[in-house]
Amino acid sequence: MSNPLLNKWNTPFNTAPFYKIKNEHYLPAIKQSIDEAREEINELKAVESANFQNTIVALEGSGKLLDIISSVFFNLHSAESDDELRDLAQEISPLLTQFSNDIMLDEELFLQVKTVFETTDQTQLNEGEKMLLNKTYKSFVRNGALLNEKDKEQLREIDQNLSKLKLDFGNHVLEETQRFEKHIENEKALSGLPKNAIIAAAEEAKSREKEGWVFTLDFPSYQAIIKYSDDRDLRKEMFLAFNSKAFKGDSLDNKEIVLSIAKLRYQRATLLAYTSHAHFVLEERMAKSPEKVTEFLQKLYDKALPIAQKEIQVLADFAKAQGFDGELQSYDTSFYAEKLKQSLFSIDDEVLKPYFSLDKVIDGAFNTATLLYGITFKERFDIDKYHPDVKTYEVIDKDGALLSVFYADYFPRKGKRAGAWMTSFQEQYKQKGIDHRPHISIVCNFNKPSGENPSLLTFNEVTTLFHEFGHALHGMLSKTEFKSLSGTNVYWDFVELPSQVMENWCFEKESLDHFAKHYKSNELIPEKLIDGIKKSANFMEATATLRQLSFGFLDMAWHGDSAIEEVTDGVALEENAIKGSRLFPKIGDTNTSCQFSHIFSGGYSSGYYSYKWSEVLDADAFEYFKEKGIYDPEVAERFHLLLSSGGTIDPELLYRDFRGRDASVDALLKRAGIS
Repeated sequence: MSNPLLNKWNTPFNTAPFYKIKNEHYLPAIKQSIDEAREEINELKAVESANFQNTIVALEGSGKLLDIISSVFFNLHSAESDDELRDLAQEISPLLTQFSNDIMLDEELFLQVKTVFETTDQTQLNEGEKMLLNKTYKSFVRNGALLNEKDKEQLREIDQNLSKLKLDFGNHVLEETQRFEKHIENEKALSGLPKNAIIAAAEEAKSREKEGWVFTLDFPSYQAIIKYSDDRDLRKEMFLAFNSKAFKGDSLDNKEIVLSIAKLRYQRATLLAYTSHAHFVLEERMAKSPEKVTEFLQKLYDKALPIAQKEIQVLADFAKAQGFDGELQSYDTSFYAEKLKQSLFSIDDEVLKPYFSLDKVIDGAFNTATLLYGITFKERFDIDKYHPDVKTYEVIDKDGALLSVFYADYFPRKGKRAGAWMTSFQEQYKQKGIDHRPHISIVCNFNKPSGENPSLLTFNEVTTLFHEFGHALHGMLSKTEFKSLSGTNVYWDFVELPSQVMENWCFEKESLDHFAKHYKSNELIPEKLIDGIKKSANFMEATATLRQLSFGFLDMAWHGDSAIEEVTDGVALEENAIKGSRLFPKIGDTNTSCQFSHIFSGGYSSGYYSYKWSEVLDADAFEYFKEKGIYDPEVAERFHLLLSSGGTIDPELLYRDFRGRDASVDALLKRAGIS
């Protein structure tokens, strides 16, 4: 039987033929593409005289088929998974880890790379080539090339264990999310909930062949209750369920997995002569060291804490005035904060949502990209999809040439992990004079259309879509020679700049007038609502900042302390890390670490601070746009160059070239109202 993953695809833009791919195709395709990649490595090792082109560039170009097949598999593992696919991941991940180790720990190959690194005249290389040479050499060193054989074997064992544990962690969180349901049969229990949320819950119940209404831990469903339900006991029940995922002492519990991952990362770092995992990671970040990260977090914490405490007191006073008699808890804050916001700014999500139908918001994001960069989006119906909900587009540059293929996947479903993210099925690179354009995807979890209503977004979801679209633009606009330096392959504390800066256009009337239109009447969003959006932008911002900082402190507690080897109680570690940021009493058996996918199964270990770090850059960058005009062609062209450069230039230099100076934290503090 032929394997569609290995055959020539013969599809529009060489896109993945999802309709042909079955689960049984992945493992043999991965194994064969690993074998082919090994052959490519053997060929480059056989050259008589190693140089930059036949070694560094050849190594960079090896394994492209494996990369594409792996991308298809792991993207579907996140967005369209099932039990069989999750079981396959347990086989495939160790194979890929072993192959990666085989390359990085190949002494003969490393000596060849080292020779080229030491003998190449870097003045004869362009910036991208210099970056590739240095990055390639350093990647070998950072992955154990200088270790003795005994230590190399230990590194292999650690990496294999980490590969499995990270998968287990993610699978447990997903299964916990999927197995929970809150089935409501008494209509009185729906008091306070928005009409759209009630309709969606009724449709969810119907899909499960139940009467009444079903709420889940998918964020739109959870948020509807935590923000609007008049039933405090129901809010508490949902809060506990949402915040105790993988923390119940059963087969899906992640407590021991979290400890094991943190300790293995520490062991790996010390094996490579680093003080901690954070020291290892941050060597290749803008922040450079755990000390600088902690200093950065602490500076924001000192600014935010007293203001956040005042915000909570104002909220408590408001709740009391509303008739609440008791101590505010975590499951009360969203409920009363929404009511307080309504009273202060005369807006709430239910008033705003009719102006933010998903299709119009998508058009707004596209229009922003068109006005800034001259690119256009053409929906295609001949590009295969991995699920009927996915939309596919051809992205065209200002000269009429293909820029990218774009996939957009917006709605929650069984087998899809929570949250929102950008990814790619194929990355941009140049080879033999041909510019291979990227295949980019964003994945979200918004409410599906219900009844006669389209999908209507909260304002927070609007900014989420623009955020992920900003990442997508970073990938789409890439114009580099080498795949490992293209698109979002940049320092982790720089990667959030393109996404976070895009959120700013959601607050500007000039931008909103393009897409914020009532889904029934098509009337523009009234200026008083825009004014309310802008005035409420900093509403309880210090409280939100403190929450983000708590995640950063928690991340560093797990990864920045050499004492992690002695830790036996991860729950106590978490409590000690975040207690200074806690504004409300701890609620029951809840835990952040056991579901903190960003740092335990994603790529943010020792890097969660980067959201705030990038906010400094984004606030400073958008201040430049506002000075000149939010669609100013000169500023847009300068930012386009930043986006298209990928990781070919040090991000500090890249930002300085764009802005004309280094970023200032003052713009963030001013925007957040915590200066």
